[in-house]
Amino acid sequence: MISPFHLHVPQDSLDDLHSRLDRTRWPDELPGVGWAYGVPTSYLRELVAHWRHEYDWRAAEAQLNEWPQFTTTIDGATIHFAHLRSAVPDALPLIVTHGWPGSIAEFTRIAGPLTSAGFDLVLPHIPGFGLSGPTRSPGWDHRRVAAAFAELMRRLGYPRYGAQGGDWGAAISRELGRTNPDAVVGVHLNLLPGAHATTEPGPSATSREVASWERAQVWARERQGYADIQSTRPQTLAYGLTDSPVGQLAWIAEKFTEWADPRSPIGRDQLLTNVMLYWLTGTAGSSARIYYERAHAAHAAAPEPSATPTALAVFPHDNFIPLRHIAERTNNIVRWTEYDRGGHFPAMEQPDLLVTDIREFFHQFR
Repeated sequence: MISPFHLHVPQDSLDDLHSRLDRTRWPDELPGVGWAYGVPTSYLRELVAHWRHEYDWRAAEAQLNEWPQFTTTIDGATIHFAHLRSAVPDALPLIVTHGWPGSIAEFTRIAGPLTSAGFDLVLPHIPGFGLSGPTRSPGWDHRRVAAAFAELMRRLGYPRYGAQGGDWGAAISRELGRTNPDAVVGVHLNLLPGAHATTEPGPSATSREVASWERAQVWARERQGYADIQSTRPQTLAYGLTDSPVGQLAWIAEKFTEWADPRSPIGRDQLLTNVMLYWLTGTAGSSARIYYERAHAAHAAAPEPSATPTALAVFPHDNFIPLRHIAERTNNIVRWTEYDRGGHFPAMEQPDLLVTDIREFFHQFR
């Protein structure tokens, strides 16, 4: 059963948020250290002031409600999704999946251009994230999500479709294509998990191989801490993030700032709408659990090969630098495009580049 969904947050939930923001208990910080120890207080105070006094949730809510939205229950979990049909005859269905700490609000700048380009869009919230609400049982890793999304596309009457994603959306989209090759005509990714250098390059290595290794080392040394916590103690983390809106904001804003290309920063209102979809739904803990499930799954090792035609759009400021010869070991790479700008969130940073790359890749499957 698929039910229509209309987003309307009760005013008392917004009043509670404002009260909590007004009563924030601020920590001390060391002088002159910038971002080295985490999010600076000066940055966060300014962002909180904008959130409290200028950000307009009702406007964001109205924008999201321009999309037809629905919910359904699959494998015991609620799945919320937007479903945008193209006016173009014989439109190609395309399921586009967000990651952490994103949401379907990431796609407001690409949805219109993609439907105009001839795609019927399905934009789901991953179970445990945002408007899908918390999951109710263990085991919701990317493989289980992919199986649920395959069932979602069947319920929508799509026997043939494409898949697109980055971050967790990349892992889910890849798995969707790998396990449903008769239905998924192609997979378009803007991140490919595990395609970067994982061993120190030798003396004959290329400059790209060296750069890939060095960026991976910086990640492991300086930026992986959030993932380690979410992979091991997501419930403990959830208490702070579910009780404190400033804590939730800091946890997410750090990633939107560090992972985006400084030349295409993400706007404050875009950031805050994503944060609101975690805060209002209380899904800080349940969204983090996908990290735990991956880390503790029996199949947590190397990915299984996928024969589905796969495209990768490489944006230079993403968290890892992929290497094609590694990607081709387990993926049927048929398109590889490297751009000179953009980072981890191209739908918000470089929507025109992402839309063009998606359109050109799927043209062959129409």
